[in-house]
Amino acid sequence: MTHIAIVYFSGYGHTAKQAEAVYEGAAAVAGATVAMYRIDAEGNLPDGTFDALAKADAIIYGSPTYMGGPAWQFKKFADASSKPWFVQAWKNKLAAGFTNSASVNGDKGSTINYLFTLSQQHSQIWVGTGLMPANTKAHGPADVNWTAGFAGALSISPSDASPDEAPRSGDLETARQLGRRVAELAGRLA
Repeated sequence: MTHIAIVYFSGYGHTAKQAEAVYEGAAAVAGATVAMYRIDAEGNLPDGTFDALAKADAIIYGSPTYMGGPAWQFKKFADASSKPWFVQAWKNKLAAGFTNSASVNGDKGSTINYLFTLSQQHSQIWVGTGLMPANTKAHGPADVNWTAGFAGALSISPSDASPDEAPRSGDLETARQLGRRVAELAGRLA
């Protein structure tokens, strides 16, 4: 059995929908158990989350991109992770990340780089999407990896779209495939 943990913050529900897709992808892998830990509006995690993360084989991080970086609530979690960092409790665990913003670009790369840097401080092994981009004239938002995220799963939720409307199907499938890839790799390493 491999244990996959998804730690994320969602301000308006769009990133939560993306986290659910990551969960679905990881949970579809035989032998994987997956748990989601949502950071609340005050930046706090459910009790026992750090103990669960210490037992996980992989930790997938997620945050919306606000003003070119992760939400402050996610940053509060990252800062609190200095205790496991000090003892390298997450060393050699797999890591991956996902983010969402209203714009096509929205500086989502800055958030993915932040998540990557956090994982590297914890001595984790980063897993990218492993997906080619859907970048021809025939492609659009319904296609997998239309946003061309290599380092992490990127999604777009227009500012006037509800979580029922966005992220769109291609972005959600990209998130599913990232979750599946992390769970498969964790199974190979177990």
